[in-house]
Amino acid sequence: MHLVPQPLSHLLARLRHEVEQRGPIFDLPRHRFYPGSEVDLSVLLHGRRASSPIGPAAGPHTQLAQNLVLSWLGGARVMELKTVQVNDTLNIPRPCIDIENVGYNVEWSQELRLEESLTEYAKGWLLVHALRKLNPQNLRQGELDTLFDISVGYSLDGIRSPQVASWLDMMRDASPLLDKLRDELSPALRSCLPDEIPSELSSCVTLSTFHGCPPDEIERIVEHLFARHQMHVVVKLNPTLLGFEQVDELLCHRLGYKDLRLVKHSFDSDLRWDDALAMIARLQTAATKAGCRLGVKFSNTLVVKNHKQFFPQNEELMYLSGQPLHVLAISLAARFAEATDGRIPISFSGGIDQKNCAEVVACGLVPVTVCTDLLRPGGYGRMAKYLDSMPERFAEAGARTLSELVAQRGGMVQTLRDYATRVVADPRYAAAKNSGTPRRLSSKLVMFDCLSCDKCIAVCPNDANFAISTPAISGIPLRDLVVDEQGQLTEVEAGTFALRETIQIANFADACNECGNCDIFCPEWGGPYKLKPRFFSSAVSYQAAHHQDGFVVTPGRMVGRIDGIEHTLTIDDDGTRFGDGTISVQIGPDGQPAATQVQAGATVGHRLKLWNYHAMRTLYDGLWKTSNYVSASTLPQGDC
Repeated sequence: MHLVPQPLSHLLARLRHEVEQRGPIFDLPRHRFYPGSEVDLSVLLHGRRASSPIGPAAGPHTQLAQNLVLSWLGGARVMELKTVQVNDTLNIPRPCIDIENVGYNVEWSQELRLEESLTEYAKGWLLVHALRKLNPQNLRQGELDTLFDISVGYSLDGIRSPQVASWLDMMRDASPLLDKLRDELSPALRSCLPDEIPSELSSCVTLSTFHGCPPDEIERIVEHLFARHQMHVVVKLNPTLLGFEQVDELLCHRLGYKDLRLVKHSFDSDLRWDDALAMIARLQTAATKAGCRLGVKFSNTLVVKNHKQFFPQNEELMYLSGQPLHVLAISLAARFAEATDGRIPISFSGGIDQKNCAEVVACGLVPVTVCTDLLRPGGYGRMAKYLDSMPERFAEAGARTLSELVAQRGGMVQTLRDYATRVVADPRYAAAKNSGTPRRLSSKLVMFDCLSCDKCIAVCPNDANFAISTPAISGIPLRDLVVDEQGQLTEVEAGTFALRETIQIANFADACNECGNCDIFCPEWGGPYKLKPRFFSSAVSYQAAHHQDGFVVTPGRMVGRIDGIEHTLTIDDDGTRFGDGTISVQIGPDGQPAATQVQAGATVGHRLKLWNYHAMRTLYDGLWKTSNYVSASTLPQGDC
């Protein structure tokens, strides 16, 4: 499924409306918002201030503009944007994310074209600044500063290509794009934006040395980014730096992940430890000469053989994240800090969650980014508690800033050495603690009336799943219309239409990349993204998905496929009409057929199912009761 970015006007209208209503914003409950901190958690990164040291890692949480809004509400102030590369027409397998216990994926670069990614990041930049002005959490001004970090890969030729070079230039100065986006807004929506918004989206690149990035090219890529783009660079390194034997010993023996099968070739072809140290030393000198800053990041995910049944079986490899990666990445960070005497700034990603984030930050690793944990129930809202223990840590150390906290605890090298020793022995990272699976019931999902546990809403990184309010219906008697042998319509009893629940789950297809994560955590079988009502933003995206059931809705009209058959519902001053192109019916105030029509030459036995009418009418009415992707275009656009 191709992602279809939504217009800035719809996103901003929805944001403004939901802030005003003081309820959920983009389906994130208000109690999941970041509430602020008693202490100063700000960090200086490459000369720029971020109000906190945490944010989403490059991945599914930083691809679309609405993702960046959700991250910000959860407390993120450093956004590592999803990795882009010159090859922007990848065919990503579906499903592609499996967080059943630890974390695996087969998704590894942008799913949008380069131009689309640039526009999404610019829209996200404007929305973040709208959030700063609207300030739905009533945070202090010092808690609003936000940075974007670019992630690119995977070869020098690709990064030097005209497409990527111009893309990076626009990230440095996005004035034309930002002006264009602002000009497309109504005056009322423009008033939601601050008068002054920086035109530079980012001045820092995190270089992903993954997916075949040749070791001998890494240094030349960094030097090119210094010289051509005057960008600060963080080199994101791979777990393979530990060496095959040590990774095997840690994962398979000490932690007990005996089902994992390492890929020897990925170790043989990757950067080696001694070469990495020598390269970083040379690049530090080059950075100083260029007037840029250099850092390293631990770490990318780990390539392993696909031993699961979740991904397509032709996918031979997958990428490990979560708890076991935390041990590998911390071990690497500790070893690197000791080898370089803590002189090189280190950022971190790998198995971050509520129980370890504050400890990693207190070791001096900033920023800290997260992906796998945000894909679990609670979603973006999990981040709000990551730094809860920091005030207590500040008080114990008598510190006023994060840098003082690290110094009082013995400095980066010492604290990382101690933490790495503890992590390897901590049972919470071992296989025995991470072998369970989400609870499943025996029931199968259908279009309506699931458990309405809402897990599928929170675990979707794109906010593609959402709730619709509906009435409980005890049972409406149904009489289908069937073409008889004379070409006339007869009525046939067809059971009842009933709804048990007052909340129904729906899916916004244009924001759904069918990653499969909602299926992992749904307690019923079938997958919400497959079986729940799917809505498209336009007739274009609806027709492009001609093989799928789903609906496209505008005020007064709803067109949709149910079981592959297209139906049209029209509601206007002349009444309500429903049909499938062969049979049409006017519906009376009581919900029953009032007048019917059948096309000449209709096939004998053709049936218009009135269950489908009640399903579409119920969904249509429910959509306008809440703020969502479909109703966003009709929301009032009052001044902010």
